[in-house]
Parts: sequence; C-alpha cells; structure tokens
Amino acid sequence: MDGCGRLDFFWRMVLRLSVPGLITTGILAFIASWNSYLLPLFILNDPDTFTLPLGVQAFASQYSVDTAKVLAFTSLSMIPALVFFSLFEGRIVGGTQKSSRLTGHRRSCRRS
Repeated sequence: MDGCGRLDFFWRMVLRLSVPGLITTGILAFIASWNSYLLPLFILNDPDTFTLPLGVQAFASQYSVDTAKVLAFTSLSMIPALVFFSLFEGRIVGGTQKSSRLTGHRRSCRRS
C-alpha cells in the first residue's frame, strides 16, 4: 500500500483481516467459559452460586429417575450458547469473505 504510514496500514489492512479471527476467538471463549465445569466444581461450594453446568449435574443427580426433566433442563441450558453462536455465525462467514476480497485488489493511501 503506497504512501501508508504504519498506523494507517494497521487500520486499513491488519485490523480488517484479523476481525474474523478475533470474533471466532471471542465466540469460542464465550462457549468455553459457559460450559466450564471443572474449575467451578473446585471453587464453588454453595449450590446457590453454581454455574449452569454444575446446576445441570446437581439437577441430574437429584432427579436421576425422571429422564424427561433432566433432558429438558439440559436443553434449556444450551439455548444461550446456541443463540450467541447463531447471532455471530453470519458475521464470521461475512468477515471471512470480506477479508478474502480485500486481498484481491490493491488500495492506495495517497491522497489526490
């Protein structure tokens, strides 16, 4: 990119090309923290402060005979992660397509 300074190059190229990767990392980090089980199991002792996966496990052990209730609770606990992912799925695909179009032609920073 002719005539670009370092900061201008960063804003025009590097940041635009890295947005899909940053969004993907954010989505995967959210889903991983949402599904976190082992760390909260060691840290939290009070059932009132359990995270959702710990609550599912406690509910499943309490109502182990009633499979329908356990499956319903598990299905409801998946809804926020699915909604979050479905909202940003188009952004990931669109950002990937946009970054591939950016590399296909040259841009110039020179002002006429």
